Amino acid sequence: MQSTIRKVYSFIVAVLLAGCVFAQTTKSSDTTKAPEVKQVMRTVAIKGGRLLTVSHGVVEDGVLVMSNGKITAVGGPETAIPEGAQVIDAKGMTVYPGLIDSETHLGLTEIEADPMTNDLVEPSDNVFPQMHTYDAFHAESELIPVARMNGITNAVVAPASRDTLPGQDIFIQLDGVYQPDYILVRDLALPLNFTGEQRRNESFERAKFPQTRMGMAAQLRQAFLDAQDYERKQEEWSKKGEADKKKGQPPKRDLKLEALLPYLQGKKFVVLAANEPSDVETAVALAREFNLKFVLNHLSHAGPVLDMVAALKVPVIFGPIYDMPKDTERYDAVYRVPAELHKRGVRFALASYDAHNSRNLPYAAGYAVAFGLPYDEALRSITLTPAEIWGVADRLGSLDVGKDANVVIATGDPLDVKSDVTQVFIAGRQIPMVSRQTMLRDQYNH
Repeated sequence: MQSTIRKVYSFIVAVLLAGCVFAQTTKSSDTTKAPEVKQVMRTVAIKGGRLLTVSHGVVEDGVLVMSNGKITAVGGPETAIPEGAQVIDAKGMTVYPGLIDSETHLGLTEIEADPMTNDLVEPSDNVFPQMHTYDAFHAESELIPVARMNGITNAVVAPASRDTLPGQDIFIQLDGVYQPDYILVRDLALPLNFTGEQRRNESFERAKFPQTRMGMAAQLRQAFLDAQDYERKQEEWSKKGEADKKKGQPPKRDLKLEALLPYLQGKKFVVLAANEPSDVETAVALAREFNLKFVLNHLSHAGPVLDMVAALKVPVIFGPIYDMPKDTERYDAVYRVPAELHKRGVRFALASYDAHNSRNLPYAAGYAVAFGLPYDEALRSITLTPAEIWGVADRLGSLDVGKDANVVIATGDPLDVKSDVTQVFIAGRQIPMVSRQTMLRDQYNH
C-alpha cells in the first residue's frame, strides 16, 4: 500500500514539475520579440542559369552568390565562386528575385467557410484605423508555404475591404521561426476603401450607417476632422505650463483618432481603393481635401479616368486582372488596364488580393503581357516596382549585390504556368519545397 502511495506521489510531483517547465517555456515565448535564433548560413552559388536581374537586364549563363542572407555577387560565367561554397547547377533554369504581392490576406484566413479561422475584418465599426493587422497575423498558416513555393517571398497583408477604414497593413516575408520574424514593417499603410462594398445596406445591417456612398464620404470627412481637432487639443495641452496643467485634465486619449494622425500628417501612405470612375473621383477629391499621401488601388473599371490618374503622379496597385467587364465595357477592358497605365507612364504593381490565390500572382502578370503590357514591365510590376512603392527597394525586388537573398529558381519563364519553381531562398535560407498540398499529393498519389 505504501509503495503504491509513493508511486502515485512521485507521479504527481513529476507532473507538477513538468507543468512548471511548460509554464516557464510559455512565459518566455510570450514576449513581443521572439528569442533570437542563431542560424549558420552557408555561402551558396547558383551557377549557369539565366538571371533575370530586373534592374540591369538578363545575364545568360550567370552566376549569383549569396552569403549571410545577402546577395554578394551577380555576373556572368567569369564571376568568382568562393571556395567552399555550396554550388547549385542551374543550367537551363531561370533565376529571378522573389516576387512581391502588394495586397493579400495571408495569415488572416485559413478556411473561408470556417469563421473560426478568419480574422479578416472587424464588422462592429466601419471606421477602425486603430486596428493593427499584426495583432491577428498567423504565421503558421498552411497557405504561406503554398504561396512561397511558387516564388512569392514577400507580401502586403491587409484586412478585407468590407470596412471603409479596416485597420493598418503590414509588410511580411514568407519565412521565419516566430511571428516577428515574418513581419518586416508594421503599420505600413492605411487602406481607405471606397468601392461601395462598404455600405451597410444588407438586410441584417439595415439600421447601420452608412448605407450610401454619400454616407461613406461624410463619415470619412468627419473622422478626419475629428482627428485634426484631437491633434490641436493635444498640442494645446502640451504647450501649457505646469501650473495650468495642474488646474485641468489632459485630453482623453482616443486610439481611433490617434491612428489617423500619421496619415493626415503625410508621414504614411493611404491606400485608396476604388473601381468605378465616379468612385475614383470622389475618393481622390477627399484625399486632396485632407492632403493625404496616397496610392491608388484596384481601378479595375476606371478606364475612362486613366488620364486623370496619370496626371495625379501617384503609384497604383492594380487588380484583380481577372475581373469580368461591365455590360458597357469591351471584353478586354479590365485585362488591358496594366498596358494602358504603362502607356501613360503610371508606376504600378499587381496584386492577388487573396490568400488562397497569392501563388497565382505571376500568372496575372503573364495575363497582362497577353493584353499589351511589355514583358519587362510585367515582371517589374511584381518585383522591383512594389519594392519601390513600399519603401523596401534597398533590400528587395531585384538581383543586386547587397540586397536580401530572396531568390527563385524555376524551370522556365516565371510568368508561364508551364514553368515549375524548383527552389526558393528567403534571406539566404533554402526553403523546404514542401506544403500541405504536396504532402496530400504524396499521401494519396499511389
